[in-house]
Amino acid sequence: MAKLFLVRHGQSQWNLENRFTGWQDIDITELGQQEARKAGVALAHEPIDIAYTSTLMRAQHTLKIILDEMGNPPIPIVIDAALNERGYGKLEGLNKDETAEKYGAEQVHIWRRSFDVPPPGGESLKNTYERVIPYYEHVIAPQLKVGKNVLIVAHGNSLRALIMYLEHLSPEQILEREIATGQPITYQIDG
Repeated sequence: MAKLFLVRHGQSQWNLENRFTGWQDIDITELGQQEARKAGVALAHEPIDIAYTSTLMRAQHTLKIILDEMGNPPIPIVIDAALNERGYGKLEGLNKDETAEKYGAEQVHIWRRSFDVPPPGGESLKNTYERVIPYYEHVIAPQLKVGKNVLIVAHGNSLRALIMYLEHLSPEQILEREIATGQPITYQIDG
């Protein structure tokens, strides 16, 4: 029986500013660093064999702090764009409230929370799922199958896609799921 630990990166500067972040490479805030430290403390007694993260600095910085808190275990760290946040396209950098005023709250809600409607020039959660799940099945799951404990530090929507898959949730169910920053979620994976 292996364990899979999922952690959403700590609060980023654009989370704080209520902006669409997507693929923009924005770092974490002081609060985000505190959240990462708490995650590291929470995981300190868990043996981790390998860690995965995205190419974006907010996830990588969070992972570094978590591993620092865990005493820097000598484990491989795999960085892959498959775990990146969903792309928000033309909305990236825009304030969410101002965007709702411009396009209407209902339209922005559809872009943010529907399963298969992407924002202009961006990815839907369905697109993100189609990127994350093959990576999980071909790269991460084989590690779990041989009994390795895996830590993934990624993003709200890339983790939401993975949780949807792991828990066999419908598009409606996953859209109701909030994933807090810096709070580990643990799964027991049986071969």
